[in-house]
Amino acid sequence: MSHSTIITASSIAVVSDISVLQGQSVTKGQTVLTLHIMGTDLPVVASHTGRVKRVWVKVDDEVEVEQKLLEIVDESQMAVTEATETQVMSNTDKALSEFEKRKASTLDEVRSTQLAKRQAQGFRSARQNLAQICDVQQFMEYGQFAVAAQRQRRDYQQLKTATAADGIITGVGEINRPQGASASTQAYKTAIVINDYSVLAGTQGFFHHQKLDRILAVAQAQSLPVIMFTEGGGGRPGDTDITIVNSGLQCASFSSWAALSDVVPRIAIANGYCFAGNAALFGAADIRIATKKSWIGMAGPAMIEGGGLGKVSAKDIGPIETQASNGVVDIVADDEIHAAELAKRCLGYFQGPIEYSPQEQVEKDAQQIALRDVLPDDRRFVYDIRKAIAILGDEDSFTELQRQFGGAIITGFMRMQGKPVGVLASDCKVLGGAIDVEAGEKAAEFMRLCNAFSIPLISLCDTPGFMVGPEHEQRGAVRRLSALFTSGAKLTVPLIAVAIRKCYGLGAQALLGGSTMKPQYMLSWPTGEFGGMGLEGAVKLGFSKELAAQEDPHARQQLFEKLVAKQYANGQATEVASVLEIDAVIDPANTRTAILQTLFS
Repeated sequence: MSHSTIITASSIAVVSDISVLQGQSVTKGQTVLTLHIMGTDLPVVASHTGRVKRVWVKVDDEVEVEQKLLEIVDESQMAVTEATETQVMSNTDKALSEFEKRKASTLDEVRSTQLAKRQAQGFRSARQNLAQICDVQQFMEYGQFAVAAQRQRRDYQQLKTATAADGIITGVGEINRPQGASASTQAYKTAIVINDYSVLAGTQGFFHHQKLDRILAVAQAQSLPVIMFTEGGGGRPGDTDITIVNSGLQCASFSSWAALSDVVPRIAIANGYCFAGNAALFGAADIRIATKKSWIGMAGPAMIEGGGLGKVSAKDIGPIETQASNGVVDIVADDEIHAAELAKRCLGYFQGPIEYSPQEQVEKDAQQIALRDVLPDDRRFVYDIRKAIAILGDEDSFTELQRQFGGAIITGFMRMQGKPVGVLASDCKVLGGAIDVEAGEKAAEFMRLCNAFSIPLISLCDTPGFMVGPEHEQRGAVRRLSALFTSGAKLTVPLIAVAIRKCYGLGAQALLGGSTMKPQYMLSWPTGEFGGMGLEGAVKLGFSKELAAQEDPHARQQLFEKLVAKQYANGQATEVASVLEIDAVIDPANTRTAILQTLFS
């Protein structure tokens, strides 16, 4: 028998570095790993010369006192031991041993150089992102042993580690499954795709695409949602093994991904550089999350220069500030950990209700009286509609999409008594709530998304109508704003609408799904005001002659204000309800109750 020594942790700490690999020879006193505790690095050294038989921990693991770290076998005994093991080892044992070595070549412990490079950038490895998304012990991986199609030009043994999994981790795992949940695991099964930038800059190779196509086919066949990390540089020209492929245009990945639209929820996460094919996958997702250190573009520097457009720095292509303001990115995350948590949170809305306790309901009911104080006394003043959303929804349940784009309409998901709902809300702080082309397209797309996945909609309306003017027409307002009516007309999910204040013109109709008769229940607060257009505009247009007849500016203004007041009185919520153009006028404090009774009773 060979003599071995097990090295254990001397205190509670975090593994900050592993300097050796399984099977590597070490000398007495050599640093084998480093622990980090209270801002101090604590080297752990080999107690004697030998060979590392086993490593029980990995970087970033938290360890307890006397927890096993490594096992070192006496080198002088190794030859005898190995000879003995060879004699008695069965074929199955040999196969298992080779399998474990092969599997280890794809993991961070062996790929320590690649891991260190990622950490130096402040980024995480693909395997670390996987562990953040799901329980890796339950993850069913597809194609883990793939390598880049470059065996003709590179050493195969090197490819196993350098191009592990051909730069893309694919498989099926459970996400958001509650502890001890008795529900079918099918409700939480999710297809997971993680592009690995440490493999050839995250580029898409031949087997990479085959793996992606395979998991997308699995997602479609099993109706699984998909979470995809899209970091990477697009197509890879260096795969030389597949000589019959020239253009690569027969690749089906992009159409397969797009074909899942309205079939299963698709959430994409971008970090670092996301160019060309990777960006196309990101852009086609239903919900797009990107970190603050993201650059996203349909072409990277090499493609731009190759197209004769000059040299461009990668960090000048689609920085997060640009892609958040133009609607490409739905949610900006602090980093990869935050992005993963946001992805899980967003996925949860598509997975259905969560537990909601009676005590939570009691506390939420007590908050509803605050809705009476949301609006200012003067109808011309702005207010914070997000405050109303927070009061209406379950505590900390609202997730807003595209906050920096199309700000006149707020879109997002929240929960009410644990049940997911979509929210459309006018924001009078942006353009007075007038719907411009960006807000219109944003709302139309959100309606379509909720409708595709049977998520009920709540519309909180306070708009003077569509944004108007020559400049807006130059931006295609007629075509682009009309998309709202198309999405509204196709709604089959329950829709409840609440007029908070202004409910004017075509813009208001679009927010209501097409008319006040489209919602399942059309409500208004007492402050609601209705009309074919804004009161001031209606008076100026309809009474232009009367106003022009007043030569005295003071008298003209008095007449104008009198006519506006009359229009306001005629368009008040209670008056509109009296002729059945809306269904009911309610106390703002009863809004949550009305929504719950309408959508879920």
